[in-house]
Amino acid sequence: MTKFTNESMHEILNFMQDSLKNSDKVNTEVLNPSISKDLYCGEVLTLDDEYIYRSFKVWSDLSEILFCKMYVLSINDKTIVLEFEKINKENSFHKQQLINPNDKYGIESTFFRINKNEEPTFLDTYISALKSVKIQDKKNVLNLGINKADEFEVINNLLQKEEIEKINFYGIDFSSSAIQYSKNRFKAENFNFYCHDINKLEQLDLPKADLLISVGTLQSSSLNFKVLFMDLIQNYLSDKGSVILGFPNCRWMDGEVIFGAKAKNYSYSEQSVLYNDVIFCKKYLQQKKYRVTLRGKNYLFLTATSIK
Repeated sequence: MTKFTNESMHEILNFMQDSLKNSDKVNTEVLNPSISKDLYCGEVLTLDDEYIYRSFKVWSDLSEILFCKMYVLSINDKTIVLEFEKINKENSFHKQQLINPNDKYGIESTFFRINKNEEPTFLDTYISALKSVKIQDKKNVLNLGINKADEFEVINNLLQKEEIEKINFYGIDFSSSAIQYSKNRFKAENFNFYCHDINKLEQLDLPKADLLISVGTLQSSSLNFKVLFMDLIQNYLSDKGSVILGFPNCRWMDGEVIFGAKAKNYSYSEQSVLYNDVIFCKKYLQQKKYRVTLRGKNYLFLTATSIK
């Protein structure tokens, strides 16, 4: 076990990177962050000229950067022992072996077991977006790439029963097993689910939505992102409608959420494509007289409301 006392973060980062090249786990003893409860956030100081104070968030961020899980093994008044364990990068829905290759995001997939609603950085930002578009006043809500209807669950928990009953919900997804799951999850008559190709929405008799939601779907390789986005705004959104788009800026591996979108042909998180798509949507909506905001971390949420 290694004790980190007055080493700089630069020294610690180098040590951890080198150690994890030869081992799956590294145990470290550091100053117990709880003794800093009377200090203002972010202050750096030494205690007894030995340990440097660092918050739990610092060690958690370090763990994420190193692609590790972090565990607290022991704790006392002065120090704690942390264990950093490398995650299995191969345990990702992007690399999964499917029983049914035509149902990549269905109930048998690793993706289906991801629960975004248990991730506070997702949940808090999504709830803020729903409040900003005044979800309680909407009549027709369309969600593209609904999967198991997690976004509808948040709305269901956010609003009163009588408010939910006044809204017509429409969820579209290409996975038949996911759509069946959503139907069983939300059985009320005002919840409508369709197993359908988003490229062929014109085949469905959908009313224009006054709220369009899509989280992590429109950038799929099977979709022409910019063309589809403009078509949705022009033909499937009401004149005074609102938009909530969630752009993933993270990866899900071995039960952990790792910050940073991964682009093809890069060994690190290269986010140009992500921000290019986000800015395209923002500029297009602003030209259409929408007020647009961007917020979030692991998911960037673009929220647009009409100012016509």
